[in-house]
Amino acid sequence: MSRSTRPTVAVAFHSGYGHTAVIAEAVVRGAATAGADVISIPVDTITEEQWELLDAADAIVFGAPTYMGTASAAFHTFAEASSKRWYTQTWADKIAAGFTNSGAKNGDKSSTLGYFFTMAAQHGMHWISLGIQPGWASSDGSEDDANRLGYFVGAGAQTPVDAGPEAVHKSDIATAAHLGARVARQAAVFRAGRAALAA
Repeated sequence: MSRSTRPTVAVAFHSGYGHTAVIAEAVVRGAATAGADVISIPVDTITEEQWELLDAADAIVFGAPTYMGTASAAFHTFAEASSKRWYTQTWADKIAAGFTNSGAKNGDKSSTLGYFFTMAAQHGMHWISLGIQPGWASSDGSEDDANRLGYFVGAGAQTPVDAGPEAVHKSDIATAAHLGARVARQAAVFRAGRAALAA
């Protein structure tokens, strides 16, 4: 894939204690492996230049820990600030996806992923699901299966609250990398389609 045809994937995330940053790094690696140029943006320290990078990206993957049934306050601050882009529909027709981490196996992560999905829809973006059948769902399954927590809307990860970022589960890391690669491939399809229509 030539540089001119490679999509740009931005990973816009907040990490409270480092666990979600590990997942974000996996999304970045997956997207890069699939041929995208990737930008990693911690939203709690976002700069005007980084807002402009989001505006120029082909895809934005949103990520945050799930606190009290939704994304972290720092991510909500970023989301509210994105209303300037909503007003002008600057992000319309970009690819979007999402990931989250919590201490409990379920932890109401679906609420956070649904929040990301709704935010993306309000911006007019196209949502990309995880695209992996649930793992660890049969008697011969294992916690090492991809998508071990069984999410479809995005990537869900679980890390014990009394453990550091090094305890993020290898299956969750692999699942996040898959999401990054899937987003990169779909962004490439959209980019090629736009180029073909413009030709």
